[in-house]
Amino acid sequence: MKPWLAASLVLAVSAMTAACASKPESGGASGGETTKENEKFTITAIDFRYGTIPPANGKGIEMINERFNVDYKPQYVVQSDYVQKLSAVIASGDIPDIIVMEGTDSNFYKWAKQGAFLPLNEYMDKYETFKLIPDNVRKAVTINGNIYAIQRYLTENYELTPVIRKDWLDNLGLKVPTNYEELKEVAIAFTKNDPDGNGKDDTYGMAMSQNINPHYGMGAYWDWNAWYHKNEDGQFIPGFISEARKQHISFLADLYKEGAISKDFALLNWAQTNKEFYSGKAGIFIGTPRGMNSTYMQGLVDIDPKADIVPIPPFEAPDGSKGFTSSAGYYGVIMLNAKLKDQPTKVEKILEMIDFGRKFYPLEERKPDNADFDWMNGHENNGYKIVDGNVQREPDEKGLSPFNYMPDNRMWAPNDLANGYSKEYPVELLRKLAAELETMHSETKHYINPMNAVFSETRSAKGSELDKFLFTEQTKMIVGERPISDWDKMVQEWMDKGGAQIIKEANEGMKENGYTEPQWK
Repeated sequence: MKPWLAASLVLAVSAMTAACASKPESGGASGGETTKENEKFTITAIDFRYGTIPPANGKGIEMINERFNVDYKPQYVVQSDYVQKLSAVIASGDIPDIIVMEGTDSNFYKWAKQGAFLPLNEYMDKYETFKLIPDNVRKAVTINGNIYAIQRYLTENYELTPVIRKDWLDNLGLKVPTNYEELKEVAIAFTKNDPDGNGKDDTYGMAMSQNINPHYGMGAYWDWNAWYHKNEDGQFIPGFISEARKQHISFLADLYKEGAISKDFALLNWAQTNKEFYSGKAGIFIGTPRGMNSTYMQGLVDIDPKADIVPIPPFEAPDGSKGFTSSAGYYGVIMLNAKLKDQPTKVEKILEMIDFGRKFYPLEERKPDNADFDWMNGHENNGYKIVDGNVQREPDEKGLSPFNYMPDNRMWAPNDLANGYSKEYPVELLRKLAAELETMHSETKHYINPMNAVFSETRSAKGSELDKFLFTEQTKMIVGERPISDWDKMVQEWMDKGGAQIIKEANEGMKENGYTEPQWK
């Protein structure tokens, strides 16, 4: 937007007239600042969508404009094209007021260091939902002391963790395993002792897919993705190359020999692996309180109405630790154009909108008589309906609610348990499992993975390639195509391909964050 120039008016009229006349146009980041609280700003944004893009003139936009006294102009791009589109926008210098990204990739750090984004430190404690972002999560968007983004919500502790068929355990007189020896015993028993009692040899232990997924690490100590262990130089290293991982791969190799892991796991995709478990073939898989598939679970119940699934709590590690790894604590980041620096009133208007969209409503308050919730979702029987006690929103392509358009529409819960995910599942077995997972996580410590708050240029450039190398070689070890005695040789290959530089960069970043010893929450 072009800045409004009033110099000629100042020369032509009195000072009072000039003061009134020199109000800036509402709009782009380059406009001047207003002193009037009711100034109507034009607010631009660029964001991505995985699904259908809502219409540019939907009812939800009208509602936002009316409530916040703005002219809101978001641009949405399909996720597959977003990085290319956003890069072109940033390069052009014609940057929208609001910029959304999926995560803190190399572009985020590059653009932040180049001065494209507005530092937000002074605002983080002024808005209720921003205050809830933990310090360890904020570090992921902090560069040289400046906080450059507002993170979108993701539960901290609800990562996927192992679950097991309790009815199969009962049928065989076994208990939920508490260590890897017991887990091996159970997985082999599920393979050889007819746990479903149908007289057929049609079951096995662990459902697994390509890239050794799930990895069945029973705590941060064995987590391939957690930077928990240290090398002989005192540097944190990825679990992927640790001695604990070596022992774990040996454990999986033993199970593979017994037929206790999906036979063709190296070729199975994720949908196929889900089918292995939910069709009643495998007895051990993974679960989480949020986002589980009700259709899959109903399919299992239809096959076996007596099916029962429970979480497997974390095992105590050799070093005495006990707990799973936490997530990054966010998914998606929202930045503001650095040119808004001289427009604090406009910045506050934008942050007011973002904060409102993140407002948390407990389950019992998600109903039409809650005015804010009802407005956010486009009003009952227009933007949403209440079906069997649950909110059923109209499709995004209709654009009927502010929810379809707000810069952030993810409620930021005061804690994971407050979400009450388990209460929303329509399948009884899934409600039960999710509730037990919620309880388990609420009673379990979680390891703060220091890598979540660190950026490594080499990891950004070579991480996928190096991960693929390790997955491939470790898969060979599981199926017997490469001896586990080659472990040190494999690690050295990884180091030579760029792993050593990643470790160096990662530990430099951890040191800057004050992270020198394992931390738990």
